[in-house]
Amino acid sequence: MAVRVCSLKFDADRDGGPQSVPAGGAYHVVRFPYGAAESYDADNMHPQTRNGTDHPFPSDPASGLIRPAHDAWGRLYAMIQWETAAGGAATEFRDQFVRDPLGTPDTTCTEHRPPSPGMQCFAKAWAIFVSPDVPLALRVAHDADRPLDLVIAEFKLEYDA
Repeated sequence: MAVRVCSLKFDADRDGGPQSVPAGGAYHVVRFPYGAAESYDADNMHPQTRNGTDHPFPSDPASGLIRPAHDAWGRLYAMIQWETAAGGAATEFRDQFVRDPLGTPDTTCTEHRPPSPGMQCFAKAWAIFVSPDVPLALRVAHDADRPLDLVIAEFKLEYDA
């Protein structure tokens, strides 16, 4: 049995600046770069081109998708870091894993958190059934009255195949 892993990382310092998350409380897919910027994707579960369509980072929300290579019991992991000033602007930070985020979203492991002292860094893990027919994403939101910047994010899928 082999362990399959797709490990994505976004870092504002490396990847062209932060991802701005609009005010208003709506969830937004976190987007991840392709190729050498990725931590690991040996099974091409984070393809830039799918069915002949290019999904450029960071402009296309599809750049935030992981497409599992097999049906399996999968383990999802995420780490999210907001801009330094975010704790003074928001009273709640939100994040969730979602199946089919660009179609009919099915959310799981939704968390709403108050700001923490110091940096706004959050990590999470969750296990779910995954399928090649259903893409996965990490989504974030906040309740500030202005856009807030996401400066680092990681999104990982691991399963046995």
